[in-house]
Amino acid sequence: MRQLYAFLIVAAFSGSAAAQSYRPDFDPSTLKGPATGPANEVMVLGTPHLSALPKNFDPIALRPIEDRLVGWRPDGIAIEALSGAQCDHMRRYPARYADTIPDYCWDPAPAQAATGLDVPTATARAEALLTAWPAQPSAAQRRQLAAVFLAGGERTSSLVQWLRLPVAERHAGDGLDDKLVAFLEQLRTTRNERYLLAAPLAARLGHEQVYPMDDHTADRVITDRKGWMDAVMVAWKNPATDKRIANDKALEAGLGTPEGVLAQYRADNAPGYTRLAFDSDFGAALEEPSAKRFGRGYVGYWETRNLRMASNIRDALAARSGMRMLVIVGSSHKGYLEAYLHQMHDVRVVDSRPLLR
Repeated sequence: MRQLYAFLIVAAFSGSAAAQSYRPDFDPSTLKGPATGPANEVMVLGTPHLSALPKNFDPIALRPIEDRLVGWRPDGIAIEALSGAQCDHMRRYPARYADTIPDYCWDPAPAQAATGLDVPTATARAEALLTAWPAQPSAAQRRQLAAVFLAGGERTSSLVQWLRLPVAERHAGDGLDDKLVAFLEQLRTTRNERYLLAAPLAARLGHEQVYPMDDHTADRVITDRKGWMDAVMVAWKNPATDKRIANDKALEAGLGTPEGVLAQYRADNAPGYTRLAFDSDFGAALEEPSAKRFGRGYVGYWETRNLRMASNIRDALAARSGMRMLVIVGSSHKGYLEAYLHQMHDVRVVDSRPLLR
């Protein structure tokens, strides 16, 4: 019996060691293609969440960043937002997504009331309109598409259409009522990188929409919230977190100027940023010792979210091969998305740093 027990112990440890040392022999990133034709290029721009910046941040100071991005001339812009279709899916499972829906999903009921379209119908209508979209759409057509985008839960794409209208044509009609017009005007100045950077950039480039690529389908309601907070919040108190806070504090004073905002973006896209975020956040949570392994569950959610974000970007590229795609995303996601997208056969990841010099 002792010999059997000893054998099982050795086998268990040997299996663990083998699992840790094994490296798959297939690496998709080494098999890039196609040999001819334009490649898919993706630039991931890490951004601070503008809603969290201090009051001295001036949105006008984003214009030099926007000018640099216009110079790169992306064919599409992907943003950290849930699609209207995903929010519609989540609303069918309110028990699981009770915490997610209020934070990440806008209620399109006002747009549905104005247009008579629910999310699936509006999503199909927007696709049909874009398929037959004329080279020189009328103002009425843009207002109609803006209303349809809102009914489908696509706020940022609706704002793109709104910004492409001459100021004199930004009024109610063609599916937009006064309430929706006021909402679009509010979005235009809302402190969020989707509305202050992505939408104006898309409008300047002549795009008709943006691509929402965030994903929260891995979310779950935290049943033991106190236990989770006690475990993970303690893990986050570490020297790497102190360094991140100090770095942000050092940049805060300059956020009212274009030079200061550019310095913030340079820092958020610098080598080592994601590793510092990992040491501060996900890596620390991975090692927290709670009996319920709260930290490991959190890291599982984080990795799943980033994998699904990368797959949404890849899906958008597959629909229009040969694209140059700009991804504007919270800076903690940048390194993960670049690593995952680099594995794709038909994706070339482009360094954002030269653009920020």
